Amino acid sequence: MFTGIVTHTAPVIGVADAPLFKRLTLGLSFPDAALGESIAVNGVCLTIAEIAPREIGFDVIAETLSKTNLGLLMPGDKVHIERAMRIGDRFDGHFVQGHVDGTAKLLERKFTEIECRLLIQAPDPLATYLAQKGSIALDGVSLTLASVQGPRFEVALIPTTLKITLLGQRPIGYLFNLETDMIAKTVVSFLEQRK
Repeated sequence: MFTGIVTHTAPVIGVADAPLFKRLTLGLSFPDAALGESIAVNGVCLTIAEIAPREIGFDVIAETLSKTNLGLLMPGDKVHIERAMRIGDRFDGHFVQGHVDGTAKLLERKFTEIECRLLIQAPDPLATYLAQKGSIALDGVSLTLASVQGPRFEVALIPTTLKITLLGQRPIGYLFNLETDMIAKTVVSFLEQRK
């Protein structure tokens, strides 16, 4: 479980094909990291498969590659990092599982004196989980939906978010990993099953 509060960015230093997965290696180091630990990489819950000095490797399977932007990563790209919550940690953001629903395309970026707004297009089937002032995670960052029109939505990025994350630097057309709110998904699923 994660909160959507990104604590680090890390460079991709290697992407290698294997028979059943891609090995994604990041220039990242945590003194207490352990094999098998879960870390969110661009909002995707991955398991540490290899630890070397100043490097951590993850095995990313076809299912994950097909639903996220991880398959597009190349050496030199940077990603968001969040370690899993521990019991007793402060809980900021919102409940983020690291189970990405799909990718959402950046259509427009608008800067004003007080904020940066991103206009994003979600896949049509995910529109039902988008609610004004509801929560989402984009590339692992917990955000509030500022406006929603069907599958299109806007998020407002405050200066702190712009400083800590890469969201404001992504080019138009970039595909964000989108995780919709788990409570919204549960409620909609429950109501659909009762019909």
